[in-house]
Amino acid sequence: MSSGFNTDVRAGERVFHVQTEDRGPVHPRIDTAVYHSGRVVYRLSTDYTDFATSNEFSEEILRQRVQEQHRRIIESLRSGILAADIAALLGAEPSTPRGEVAPADEAVGIQVLLQNPGSWLSAGHVSLDLEILRRADQKPEPGALVEAMIEGALRETKHTAKSDENGRAKIRFALPPLGKGDLALVIHATGNGGDDSIRFTMRSRANAPAPSNEA
Repeated sequence: MSSGFNTDVRAGERVFHVQTEDRGPVHPRIDTAVYHSGRVVYRLSTDYTDFATSNEFSEEILRQRVQEQHRRIIESLRSGILAADIAALLGAEPSTPRGEVAPADEAVGIQVLLQNPGSWLSAGHVSLDLEILRRADQKPEPGALVEAMIEGALRETKHTAKSDENGRAKIRFALPPLGKGDLALVIHATGNGGDDSIRFTMRSRANAPAPSNEA
């Protein structure tokens, strides 16, 4: 299974979406893309071929590398280090001087967060601990409908739950039989304030044994 992280980041007057994914094993790279209004405004790709073929390689260390690159890009956005590069691409002046963060204006919509990104898949079972927040004040969004599915499975079954008064939801199901193409865990939440989705790329295994039952 490949690691993936998704975070919305406010820097100055803009909100960016940062997505970091492991592209291995065929293409051993850690790719980070920064989006603004659906447009890619910054990319960072780190090759780890030497690490992938070394005796030190492990899935846990690789996941930590993916998480660390994701964190560094978020910190660079918040500190203003990337402000000039992004402003040049967008054709505008940086919204704040480097090292400063402008007061946040009111954000809209909701945000779905996976609380256990490193342990959601274990022994053929999917266990999702989720939190749904309002973007405007980061307070819980109760009553949101949350759906999860494995994209690329032989049967793409949706599993649902509703967030409680604390904005928390749990979804549990057995990993379905997998196809041989690209695979991803897709989580979508819909609430009064809008909707949001996150996607975690998975590594397909042609000969992976299918679980004996499904939730």
